Amino acid sequence: MSVPLTQRQILTELEPVAESAVNRHLSLAKDWHPHDYIPWAEGRNFALLGGIDWDPEQSRLSEVAKAALVTNLLTEDNLPSYHREISANFAQDGAWGTWVGRWTAEEARHSIAIRDYLVVTRGVDPVALERDRMRHMTDGFHATGDVGATDEPGFLYSVAYVSFQELATRISHRNTADACGDPIADRMLQRIAADENLHMIFYRTLCGAALDLAPDQAITAIDLIVRNFRMPGTGMPNFRRNGVLMAKHGIYDLRQHLEEVLQPVLRQWNVFDRNDFGPDGEQARERLADFLDDLENVRLPRFEEHRDRALARAAARCTG
Repeated sequence: MSVPLTQRQILTELEPVAESAVNRHLSLAKDWHPHDYIPWAEGRNFALLGGIDWDPEQSRLSEVAKAALVTNLLTEDNLPSYHREISANFAQDGAWGTWVGRWTAEEARHSIAIRDYLVVTRGVDPVALERDRMRHMTDGFHATGDVGATDEPGFLYSVAYVSFQELATRISHRNTADACGDPIADRMLQRIAADENLHMIFYRTLCGAALDLAPDQAITAIDLIVRNFRMPGTGMPNFRRNGVLMAKHGIYDLRQHLEEVLQPVLRQWNVFDRNDFGPDGEQARERLADFLDDLENVRLPRFEEHRDRALARAAARCTG
């Protein structure tokens, strides 16, 4: 039975992979500027400067688009929480430090762009939005909540979480673009989604390398993260209401979570065909397989049945 690696040992062993992944990212990432994606000509002063304050009739967005944009923005706004978690679990120098700084800088552009778009186009109430931002950032966010309090290296839990989360966020931005019905919003959100995809590739690469380095420890972290996965917006004001609305209308739902996030990433890591797990790793893989089976064959059909009934009732009310 192999001795578990410490966090320092894991980071030291994986630094060459991190350096290669950082260099690849920098070669693929495209510079862009949030101000280029905002229709500034639509802007006007609010009451404090002699203009008119927000009114619901000023918004051209559907209720679904509003819910999705606010959820996505508040998620991106909470970057300080994510930075703290990543920087605490990654090293502060070398390739690790370079990545943490670069990732944080790129992520900050997302909230800048979405907020400017919503304020300039008067898509949502800016006062309510600011109140929710204050509350959500004050509360913060922890990827694993209470379930991550174990003796395992924090890096493995952190890198497993963001491997799934960055892909989930990309999908949410992409589908929100479709819901907005606005070519300007579509262009902005597709640009943001492209960033999230490159971030996912970095983390997926590092987590895959961790599986090769410390299979039992890594699969234990992956299993815990998958079974307890929470979107980074969890806990924000109106998250349940907005999340239900987004799931009901295809922004991000349980099938997408399974088929477009969990299954592709796990296939990329070859989780279910590997032969390098010890007893602890095999137990974690079995738990993970059981969870995925329940998700696909029990929870997902139940969710879709409830969703379809709700949509049918809503359609009947509209035509009644």
